[in-house]
Amino acid sequence: MAHFYLRDDLVDAEPGGTVELRGAEARHAVTVSRTRVGETITIGNGTGLVVHGNVITADASVVAVRAETVERVERPTPILTLAQALAKGGRDELAVQSATELGVDAIVPWAAGRSIVRWAGEKRQKGRDRWSSIVREATKQSMRAWLPTIAAMADSAALAERGTDARLLVLDPLAPAPLSGIRTDRRDIVLIVGPEGGIAADEFRRFADAGAERVRLGESVLRTSSAGPAAIAVLNVALGRW
Repeated sequence: MAHFYLRDDLVDAEPGGTVELRGAEARHAVTVSRTRVGETITIGNGTGLVVHGNVITADASVVAVRAETVERVERPTPILTLAQALAKGGRDELAVQSATELGVDAIVPWAAGRSIVRWAGEKRQKGRDRWSSIVREATKQSMRAWLPTIAAMADSAALAERGTDARLLVLDPLAPAPLSGIRTDRRDIVLIVGPEGGIAADEFRRFADAGAERVRLGESVLRTSSAGPAAIAVLNVALGRW
């Protein structure tokens, strides 16, 4: 099984050089993944630099790797952002995890009008930190060169403002147009997914005024935890990523 680790401060690397992991990543590699000298692992910095190499030192304080290959992966364009409504029962977190594994580039926590969960006060930062942790682990699991960004929580007005620079796609099971029929261009995409109770009428109007398009996935109605990831899979095909 391949193992992928992140080192945010890794700026550069060259074949034949040595790259080290320390702290939590080193401890995880040795104590959880049982990484040993001679094994091959991959280290990325979350911004396109990926190093593959053999382990030459392995203990809980430091894991050293001799780089065999060094890749510099360009960030995919256009940028695909998931605006995920806050949802109860951890369904929003499931959406964030799956969306990351499927290749989303950025995520916006959305305080929708019908969201039962609320990030107020200290919960704003705690919620964002929690999503960031989920994204980080999902990035390592899926061995992605780029770590998706987590924006600050947005309300519906702030989300609509993104229509100035990006194409807004609002998932709506009653929309006449299927997402599978969409024709993409070079504009960045913001995919908007509502909470358990759906998107309110005034929010639909606000998004429409910002130029948003309403699209559906199919005949069935998906949970908020699965709608976004399913839509991202469809968009991956449309964008030529898959």
